[in-house]
Amino acid sequence: MKIEKSTEILESEISESELTVINTMAMTELKAEDIFTFKAILCDNQIDRDFEAFSETTLNQLANLFVGKPVIKDHQPSADNQIARIYRTEVNNGQLLAYCYMMRTAGNADLIQEIQGGIKKEGSVGCAIGAKKCSICGIDLMKSQCRHIPGKVYKGQLCYGILSDASDAYEFSLVAIPAQRNAGISKNFNTEQQKTDEIRVRSRIAGLYVKIGGNFDD
Repeated sequence: MKIEKSTEILESEISESELTVINTMAMTELKAEDIFTFKAILCDNQIDRDFEAFSETTLNQLANLFVGKPVIKDHQPSADNQIARIYRTEVNNGQLLAYCYMMRTAGNADLIQEIQGGIKKEGSVGCAIGAKKCSICGIDLMKSQCRHIPGKVYKGQLCYGILSDASDAYEFSLVAIPAQRNAGISKNFNTEQQKTDEIRVRSRIAGLYVKIGGNFDD
């Protein structure tokens, strides 16, 4: 799935309620000046170029699963490579949004500047999906095939695969992807695990929303 998404930068302060949520994940009480927060669009329910889409139910399942998951670089799962954590998620207008926080340290200063400056704005998420159902007949295409062709219209209804039954969420990763039309979101199904096939969603612009001052809702 290759889709280009626009990025918008929002400046606002960390609200007291958000700081309270963040502190439930910290071992010591953090203050607003200790942390940097940003928002990311992880995925949505739009039909992509592979003629697949997450269902609204799946987005809500993923929203619960992504809370508390780490933000890392380049899908390298090491303790030293963790740079932030997802502290809250929400589904809004068919988009799964993740709210993330990271510590303001000397080591993170350059990364924070690059996020604020729009240099680091590409991302990728990993999650486990159990089914991909035909929008016309409902057959699970990860288990068997049907006669319908994705992208073809049947009696006025477009055929596409509905991604459902989310069972796990792994991480959100900052990645570098060439800025070209064909660089966008990509998914790789692991055909050896039909029930919990991993989808690696790689986003050309995962939609990082930097939060520096007010509420995200402002």
